[in-house]
Amino acid sequence: MNKTSKFITMAFLILAFALGIFASYFFRIGNEATDSMAGPEETKGIVNIYTARHYGVEQVFAAFTEETGIVVRFTTGSDAILRERIKAEGKFTPADIYLAVDAGNLWLAAEEGLLSPVVSAALTDNIPNNMRDPENQWFGLTKRVRTILYHPDRVNPEELSTYEALADSKWQGRLAMRPATHAYTQSLVASMIAAHGEARAKEVIQGWVANQPTLIDSDTRILETLAAGGADVAITNHYYLGRLLEANPAFPVRVFWANQDEQGAHINISGGGITAHSPNRENALRLLEWLSSPQGQKLFADSNHEFPANPAVLPHPIIAEFGNFVADPINMGEFGRLQAVAIKLLDEAGYR
Repeated sequence: MNKTSKFITMAFLILAFALGIFASYFFRIGNEATDSMAGPEETKGIVNIYTARHYGVEQVFAAFTEETGIVVRFTTGSDAILRERIKAEGKFTPADIYLAVDAGNLWLAAEEGLLSPVVSAALTDNIPNNMRDPENQWFGLTKRVRTILYHPDRVNPEELSTYEALADSKWQGRLAMRPATHAYTQSLVASMIAAHGEARAKEVIQGWVANQPTLIDSDTRILETLAAGGADVAITNHYYLGRLLEANPAFPVRVFWANQDEQGAHINISGGGITAHSPNRENALRLLEWLSSPQGQKLFADSNHEFPANPAVLPHPIIAEFGNFVADPINMGEFGRLQAVAIKLLDEAGYR
């Protein structure tokens, strides 16, 4: 064998070894705790999850494994990155379930052929119509209310009403919001387009921009900014306040349910669907059904102070204290259908 052949052979062996290490790491990442939950004699197979919902999932998946013997392996990342990964992997994807934290991204995954429809009486019974795909390709599992938060020392709640009213000039220099690049902002604007049409939605966005909001790409930091006096009112997801109140019951920010006399507060979801090329489809369906059940709902929603999707399940006591509210009944697939329009309007209005 000449030197060139030896070099090629050695390079091939090194590459094969590195790929072996990568594959081993890929199936372990984020899952050391779940992989050890069932011995070989107890295991009833596996289910692989790509999930953007990463808060508290370990204890939820551990409970599922303990009950069923099915080992859960999961990889975390953003909605968009995980969706692109499934697309790139094609029929060779190890992912059985795609869990996202935005209905728009679930709609896009279905639109791109990455998910497959399921027939499940449990899921259709447990999850309301507007929180699932009409073709049953994805299902909401928890509710995330994106609403108005305020500091009670500087804002009288009687001053508050709607997302649209935050475009009033009296809020100039007093707003904190998420940037236009985030799916939460895009889905909120998509819901406004569905409710009012493009022209009115653009007018509202222009009003927000004119009020020179402080743009912060973290709901937690937005709430901390409110507490510290850096803003008076904001739009965030409700559960971020729930977390902060659990750590500090005296945290000085309050929730206001937006648009109660109109279409209702904007609801998004964390939810999931079974991938088109799921190698463990039966186990994947069993996990989704379990997550929609009272036991799974309580664990999954409470772990992040979200509202259960299943209306038969009560919310965590901390967020129950926020009070009842009227929710926008829009089918959440509209957030995906209108996402491109929402992004265009945000850009045209100068919202960055």
